[in-house]
Amino acid sequence: MPMLIEARGVSRRFGPVEALSGVTFALPPGAIGLIGPNGAGKTTLLRILLGLIAPDAGEARVFDRNASTDGLPIRERVGYMPEHDCLDPHMTGIGFVAYMGQVSGLPKEAAFQRAHEILQFVGLRGERYRSIGEYSVGMRQRVKLAQALVHDPPLVILDEPTAGLDPSGRSEMLGLLKILAGRAGRSMVLSTHLLGDIESVCDLALMLNAGKVLAAGRVDELRSTGRDELVVRVKGDVAALARALAERGLAPAVDGLEVRVLRPPEGSRPIFEAARAVGVQVRGLGPSVHSVEELFLRRVSAPEGAGPVP
Repeated sequence: MPMLIEARGVSRRFGPVEALSGVTFALPPGAIGLIGPNGAGKTTLLRILLGLIAPDAGEARVFDRNASTDGLPIRERVGYMPEHDCLDPHMTGIGFVAYMGQVSGLPKEAAFQRAHEILQFVGLRGERYRSIGEYSVGMRQRVKLAQALVHDPPLVILDEPTAGLDPSGRSEMLGLLKILAGRAGRSMVLSTHLLGDIESVCDLALMLNAGKVLAAGRVDELRSTGRDELVVRVKGDVAALARALAERGLAPAVDGLEVRVLRPPEGSRPIFEAARAVGVQVRGLGPSVHSVEELFLRRVSAPEGAGPVP
């Protein structure tokens, strides 16, 4: 499969600060989560991918084009929702989105038609003739999303789209993003420090911390522990169960009221036999995976120079 975005040894400094250090990854089309805390290098990477700044070393590619030399043709195929407000408070919602459509190359009539359609999609149909200066935070986030979509780009880059939203607004925004992520022919890069947003919307992830790549790939594969494990949720003496499982060679690891064990080749029978032997009740049994948040925290806390964290 051709890659949507790639980086090969990308580094970038701003004075004494190394924002990116030897960043290398390749991700195919899809809904990509760009995860990292503030200062991880996410915005610098986005600016490089858009051809707005050049790396000090390495190469970045989007749509198989060099971002440093082909920034304009790349940006023509991208819709961008910035983190910070870039809105004219004196313009109406419809006027602003239609104007951005024209800036992106749409004829005036087509731009207004698309602006009406996309403002309805983001839930601003009834507010489209109001001045943006009168909009709430949630409405401003929606109009920023609308202007990124108005010219129907094959790639949408969203920088912290749920920033400043209350729980209800965040849920509604994530609902819109899930719809976008499911549409054929459109890819998304969702940049955020909220790991739950990635887990609910994206099928691919790129994890950054301190300018370096922690992990890149499919979310379901990254969430795998790397071992064929089962998680046993129990009621009773967890330590006693762990000892019984160890006697059966299942390499248990206790985590609260759960025990992770290697999947027995003969199925779950040895697990239930061990539980019965020590008088523990099995409340749940399933494959072992990490949440995106747990995965990120484990990789961030890995010591420098350590191998991959399972």
